[in-house]
Amino acid sequence: MAKSDIEIAREATMQPIADVGAKLDIPADALLQYGPYKAKLSFDHINKLQGNPDGKLILVTAISPTPAGEGKTTTSVGLSDGMNRIGKKAVVCLREPSLGPCFGMKGGAAGGGYAQVVPMEDINLHFTGDFHAIGVAHNLLSALIDNHIYWGNALGIDQRRVSWRRVVDMNDRALRSIVNSMGGVANGYPREDGFDITVASEVMAVFCLASDLNDLTERLGNIVVAQTRERKPVYARELLAAGPMSVLLKDAISPNLVQTLENNPAFIHGGPFANIAHGCNSVIATKTALKLGDYVVTEAGFGADLGAEKFFDIKCRKAGLDPKAVVLVATIRALKMHGGVAKGDLGNENAEAVKTGCTNLARHIANVKSFGVPVVVAINQFVNDTDAEVEAVRQAASESGVKAILASHWANGGAGTEELAKEVVEIVESGVANFKPIYDDSMPLWDKIKTVATKIYGAADISADDKVRKQIEEYQADYGHFPVCMAKTQYSFSTDPNLKGAPSGHVIPVREVRLSAGAGFLVVVCGEIMTMPGLPRVPAANSIKLNANGQIEGLF
Repeated sequence: MAKSDIEIAREATMQPIADVGAKLDIPADALLQYGPYKAKLSFDHINKLQGNPDGKLILVTAISPTPAGEGKTTTSVGLSDGMNRIGKKAVVCLREPSLGPCFGMKGGAAGGGYAQVVPMEDINLHFTGDFHAIGVAHNLLSALIDNHIYWGNALGIDQRRVSWRRVVDMNDRALRSIVNSMGGVANGYPREDGFDITVASEVMAVFCLASDLNDLTERLGNIVVAQTRERKPVYARELLAAGPMSVLLKDAISPNLVQTLENNPAFIHGGPFANIAHGCNSVIATKTALKLGDYVVTEAGFGADLGAEKFFDIKCRKAGLDPKAVVLVATIRALKMHGGVAKGDLGNENAEAVKTGCTNLARHIANVKSFGVPVVVAINQFVNDTDAEVEAVRQAASESGVKAILASHWANGGAGTEELAKEVVEIVESGVANFKPIYDDSMPLWDKIKTVATKIYGAADISADDKVRKQIEEYQADYGHFPVCMAKTQYSFSTDPNLKGAPSGHVIPVREVRLSAGAGFLVVVCGEIMTMPGLPRVPAANSIKLNANGQIEGLF
């Protein structure tokens, strides 16, 4: 029987984190250690790196996700190991896993098989406490809002127009809509409220887009929390919240260094979702890695229509990043599902279904190319993939003008990605990349939303009721230069999660627009997407436990 991810991780021979840092010329005294195998990199050292030249940035993204699995994180880790294996100085940059999905659907998010980051259990659970710090900072602002109203409301906050919700890093649908301050006068003024998951918090977005502590504090102060009765914005800085919030985040903002199973360096820092936030690890981690390595492999959440689009249009735009190549991950199993095959039948050979499902792959390839970045397809290999099915993917990729390379990193680690690593290096060094976002800052907000919907999602148009249209018009005056962060289902190019493949001609309904003035974008909520997920009927938590030896079981 094949070993589970947690069994493989537990058998790993980890190196002391100081030895891992030394591979990037990081002195031991620049690492703030959290035990022997994980550390934060000090800002004193980060500041010393600013004169170093930048390495080359590579994005790993994927086709639209399915229950069959695609393996973005696994491929990111495997590619980084493969690049180091062929003699390149490569670093992988990933997001931190959220406890919500770990105990909900996924059961873990640190890669898989022999392409993992370790210590896997720590990374999947509390790690270095970053998410807790982000959640507490967010909820401090929530407390300050209600406390300000309680003690006289000098800013004139309209309680009906408090837009700042609370957060918790767990899937808990019961908290989506609540009424707070019940129980009498001493508890404040009752009002409608609600919770989002921490990874959807604007504080998380600010955390991941900030360039340093000063920028972090300024961005936190720019958060709009409410409006007055005259519809004037109320900022976090007016509540004197930015200072104490940044104090809570002062340690968390330093990037976390860990290692892969092959003892190669990995930065894991920040973790916004890509279906309801911008889906990328922190700018600080990415920019630091670029100063330390010749090649940096990073991932963006979910399919390329969400993660890659936001990576390009938000993260790269805001941080001035210049990606040189994209690896688009696909599995035969997932392509079969996009071709109409039920999950229970995925073990049967069906090259025709693979061909049909490759319409999804082709749409993603075209989308990524529209940003001016070259693409290679990584076929994340499963043991029951057949030659005919693999050839169908290679043929579809070829018709889109790119290569598809079989990668066996799950089973073989870096040895399984050598061919992919060599192809990526060749693409990067060819200098053919000419990155550009798909819309300019000056484009009106409505047109930005429509551009993403039509050019990336294949939609015919977007729709919104009069209230939402008016809201967008109001935001246009002060925030028209912001990019848009689309929040929609990750399972389809449309807002219908059951519509697989590459649907076209649909209309994207815009349900709500939320201002994230601190992060510097507008969240555009489409269809039925929720910013507080719920647990599935059988959550992964049901299988997670401590065994008789005190070891964790059930994370995978």
